[in-house]
Amino acid sequence: MDIGTFRGITTLLVLFCFLGIVFWAYSKRRKKDFDEAKNLPFADEEDDNKSGQESDTSTGEIRSRSDRGDNDS
Repeated sequence: MDIGTFRGITTLLVLFCFLGIVFWAYSKRRKKDFDEAKNLPFADEEDDNKSGQESDTSTGEIRSRSDRGDNDS
């Protein structure tokens, strides 16, 4: 087996792997999962406070972003 045959076989294996990934990614069975993942950045967290504050569970106090050193707001 010379180097040309080895390169040809390797190219075919990589091509089949690529086509397998493409078919997997665009299959109808995966559409629901990808649509759900697409909307994850817009999902609200359960413990997310809308005012930019977080509660300290040990003392029960609420700290603002500026108290935590987040001055970018």
